[in-house]
Amino acid sequence: MSTLSLNRRHPLDFVFAVLMVLAAGFAFSRYGAHMDYYEQGILAGVTTGLIWFGWFWPAMRWFLPAAGVLALIATAAYGNDLSRAQHAFLLKYLLASQSAVMWMCVLYVMSTITYWFGMLRRSETALGIASGMSWTAALAALTALLVRWYESYLIGADVGHIPVSNLYEVFILFCLITTLMYLYYEARFKARSMGAFVLLVISAAVGFILWYSLDRQAHEIQPLIPALQSWWMKIHVPANFIGYGAFSLAAMLGVAQLLVSRNVLATRLPTYETLGDVMYKAITVGFLFFTIATILGAAWAADAWGGYWSWDPKETWALIVWLNYAAWLHVRLVKGWRGNVLAWWAVVGLLVTTFAFIGVNMFLSGLHSYGGL
Repeated sequence: MSTLSLNRRHPLDFVFAVLMVLAAGFAFSRYGAHMDYYEQGILAGVTTGLIWFGWFWPAMRWFLPAAGVLALIATAAYGNDLSRAQHAFLLKYLLASQSAVMWMCVLYVMSTITYWFGMLRRSETALGIASGMSWTAALAALTALLVRWYESYLIGADVGHIPVSNLYEVFILFCLITTLMYLYYEARFKARSMGAFVLLVISAAVGFILWYSLDRQAHEIQPLIPALQSWWMKIHVPANFIGYGAFSLAAMLGVAQLLVSRNVLATRLPTYETLGDVMYKAITVGFLFFTIATILGAAWAADAWGGYWSWDPKETWALIVWLNYAAWLHVRLVKGWRGNVLAWWAVVGLLVTTFAFIGVNMFLSGLHSYGGL
């Protein structure tokens, strides 16, 4: 991995940094009056983080500006009239948040099918097309979230909020984060065939999005309930979903590793060791961000409810998830474990994580019951 020191930066890195600063300045000039000091701090922190991200992963130098440009085109098409989403061609068929989400869903399903075709036929051309569709789907996802954020403020200043407040929104975020993490490892390890497995879990999320939006009309923007009217939500939820995305990616690579160990698709997938290495790196990243999210959640709880920990079912299961992956990393790093046992553990870990994320909301009640289905 190339160093991030200034004396080794490419000129395009500084162009990207300037673009991010200008974008932050534009956001502040337009919405700064509605930001408190905490939100201004978040804006500065996010800007710095995005600059680092673009320097760390050059693909972000085009991906992030492209999403920003598409979002700006959409906001310009809206003006101050939300009803234009129903009759303006660009919004109705492409850039309104719901339109972008539908494109995202279609592209993810097509990408999954194409990854499998490319893997089974050993076609690098098909795998390249699948990778391109995944990039486009991720671009649609980020654009959809940015435009939805703007749409919420068109409804009313008291309604506007960052779109990470309900299951519909966070599943889009999950698709985006999991895809970007996968695409990074795909490029780093030159192993596109992994996408056949990773895109399965993303397509499952797409299925949930479609069901949830059609059956529950969840795509409709609603005001935040009082418990979510906090700046903590803006940092706690994204950090959480980096963890969820990483754990999901690791689990699907665990499935691939188990198949390779039984000589199933072994000649069509990366080596057993490569799959194990990527799985380990993903869990390491996921554990780091899930730890950060848990700390942020405790701070949010103290701010909202007066205590850092209450053994609420959601908190308890978050601790179980944390302990599960802490133990996974311990036995790998300290005890030297390798092989199928860790792959099975990663797969079971996804089941534990899924219950902590969705199952608790469905079957248990508590302070987090507002997140139910």
